[in-house]
Amino acid sequence: MRTAFYISDGTAITAEVFGHATLSLFPVDFKNITIPFVETIEKALEVKNQIDKAISSKGEKPLVFYTFVDHELTDIINSSNGVCYDFLTVFSDQIEKEIQVEPVPRTHRTHSIHEKSYDFRIDAVNYALANDDGANLKNYDDADIILVGVSRSGKTPTSLYLALQYGIKAANYPFTDDDMDDLKIPPALLPHKKKLFGLTIKPERLSAIRNERLANSKYASIKQCRIEVREVEMLYKTHRIPYLNSTQHSVEEISAKILAETGLERRKY
Repeated sequence: MRTAFYISDGTAITAEVFGHATLSLFPVDFKNITIPFVETIEKALEVKNQIDKAISSKGEKPLVFYTFVDHELTDIINSSNGVCYDFLTVFSDQIEKEIQVEPVPRTHRTHSIHEKSYDFRIDAVNYALANDDGANLKNYDDADIILVGVSRSGKTPTSLYLALQYGIKAANYPFTDDDMDDLKIPPALLPHKKKLFGLTIKPERLSAIRNERLANSKYASIKQCRIEVREVEMLYKTHRIPYLNSTQHSVEEISAKILAETGLERRKY
């Protein structure tokens, strides 16, 4: 199997994101190795040796995606037997020509703590935890968004992802079996109807998820799952609550789609 390295003088998050996104275009499996905080010549030489030893059994060279500020470290990595791709320089050189401003290289520049956005995210995470699964109905005035849906449709992980990545205060409220006989928007949510966003899921997938938690129960039965999904989707349509189906999407994709549809402000940078 061919190896892919993601290397940086910082967290290597940028190299990972760009590298994974690029390699996802190709139907090939890679052994992925991430090496952050390569900040010294000694460490760079150590990594170079690791790259040199990562030739596949077929003689294929490893792919190396990196972001460095120090050109001396860059030269060391480029002298390896890997096929190297520098994400920062190729774009920064073009942008410099366009805006006529020289870049100011600084390590840990992209993922260091920006005090304002960091505080937003910490507050949002605390909010999401305190307002998970309808646990607290008194703080909805502070919510940026309130996710609703049946149990195990993805509300909690999406709320936490929106908080941690974007500083968005996301509460979530579950519709339970007891609600299904006469499903309505709960009184606590009515004043905040414009903040509601629904999640739904295919009954078969919902049943499989619930069976991992409570196997062979009414809660996990395909019949119960079909009833609950049908009722919540009818509620969304009746009250014009925007919603999406989470079945085929990761939490990252769900969050991105929510942001695109609602226009919520990202508090990330």
